[in-house]
Amino acid sequence: MKLRRTLLGTAFATCLVAGSALAQETITVNIGSSHPEQNIWAWAMKNVFQPEVDRILEDAGGNYQINWLEHYGGTLYRFTDTREAVRDGIVDVGMVGTVWEVSDMPLQNVTYYTPFATSDHEMLIEIFDKLTEELPELRDSWAEQNMIHLSSLITDSYDVYGNFEMNALADLRNRRINAPGTSANWLQGTRATPLEGGLTTYYTDIQTGVSEGALSFASGIYPARIHEVAPHLTRVDIGAMYFGGVAANLNFFDRLPEEVQQAFREAGRETSRRHGTHVTEMAETALQNMQEEGLEIRELPEEEKQAWVDNMPNIVDAWLDLGGEPAAVVLRAYFDELRERGVTPLREWDEAVR
Repeated sequence: MKLRRTLLGTAFATCLVAGSALAQETITVNIGSSHPEQNIWAWAMKNVFQPEVDRILEDAGGNYQINWLEHYGGTLYRFTDTREAVRDGIVDVGMVGTVWEVSDMPLQNVTYYTPFATSDHEMLIEIFDKLTEELPELRDSWAEQNMIHLSSLITDSYDVYGNFEMNALADLRNRRINAPGTSANWLQGTRATPLEGGLTTYYTDIQTGVSEGALSFASGIYPARIHEVAPHLTRVDIGAMYFGGVAANLNFFDRLPEEVQQAFREAGRETSRRHGTHVTEMAETALQNMQEEGLEIRELPEEEKQAWVDNMPNIVDAWLDLGGEPAAVVLRAYFDELRERGVTPLREWDEAVR
């Protein structure tokens, strides 16, 4: 009788386990990026967002499991197509580089039109996670593109990497410099010629003589080995930039169970935080490693930095014309957040909307 009860109990437990397994729903998510996994933005998706979603769902009872189909390294689309890839559902979740989308997503480009504001990229993440959640102008602009913003992606501070020495602003004169998207505006007043491109193209551009350098950041330059062809770094501190975000296709997201939606949101917040600390570590390590590998580093004198920003035309006006009143709201909110955190920008770009 005791044996029979044991067998029955074991069978009952087996049924419970089987029933639990049958109750678990598997959801397939296509996730991708135009950049490889070692890139700072793709790293955040692969190494934080995905495992965080898995952990949160498991801690919630394991009712749902994600089957991740990964498409990193540009296997589905190029860096110029990140918005369309997520908007049109080529991937369900992806890195969206708003830096290349000034016409369709102008509000997300506010930092690129207000250079020399701050080099604190971890603070920048906090600001844009907050603003994207609180400002309807930013939140709705993602929805208009059939996307929902989950996590902020940033860069460490932009500097000048070149195959030439730069000791003064005049050394940029007549140089061909890769400057992606709206960052081309920063070269106005320097007499340098900006060329389109991205971290995936800079090496070949400089190696073949198409360009002579790039406006870029250490955590992106080092993994792409661009310092091998641009062995001179001039620290300019143009500033950290809000680059874009990890976003989900809105149609896909709306079909997800509420528990999974919440997991995506929570994982997005954690991705922002750890992305910031990862970029800090990557930038510090990258500069050290590149210097050991022959990179020469010099600092542009403070008076030359001030001359650079002072000689720049009021580039924010064109952005305000493009974005209208929503742009003015975002600009005021962004600079208010900077000042509340004790930042004194090198130029008061928000004067026009005060």
